[in-house]
Amino acid sequence: MSTMDDRATSGVRFPPPLYFAIPLLLSVATQLLFPATELLPRLAAAVAGAALIAVGVAFAASAIVTMRRAHTSLNPTVPTRAIATGGPYRFSRNPMYLSMTLVYVGVAIWTQAVWAFAYLPLVLFGVRRLVIDREERYLTEKFGDAYRDYCRQVRRWI
Repeated sequence: MSTMDDRATSGVRFPPPLYFAIPLLLSVATQLLFPATELLPRLAAAVAGAALIAVGVAFAASAIVTMRRAHTSLNPTVPTRAIATGGPYRFSRNPMYLSMTLVYVGVAIWTQAVWAFAYLPLVLFGVRRLVIDREERYLTEKFGDAYRDYCRQVRRWI
């Protein structure tokens, strides 16, 4: 029978940014090999993409500060010490993944990598099943009712 002593971390196997970075790089490469029609005029794509990237980076920075203030690690392979509930965690249980999604979409728009939008549902499905579900099981086991209460109050994404 498994106990929290046996399972000190969420069991996430790969760094979560890789779930976004690898498909994004593949989509840029696919776009170079099989060019698709540009989504927007170049200047508009650059402005829209940069804006989404900036929002994503700012959101991530806020989440990082909040995690550090809660004295817990961002690394899913390290045991969690506390539930971060302040800052962007008041609105989303997963602001880091939300920020990575914003950066992904921003880069896709800026580089006109139309293929990235074809990969995005797979990215989000993979993050949900291979990262978020594991983290949520772990946090429920570790923090019990405190985490369940937090889940009832705050949405998974936004």
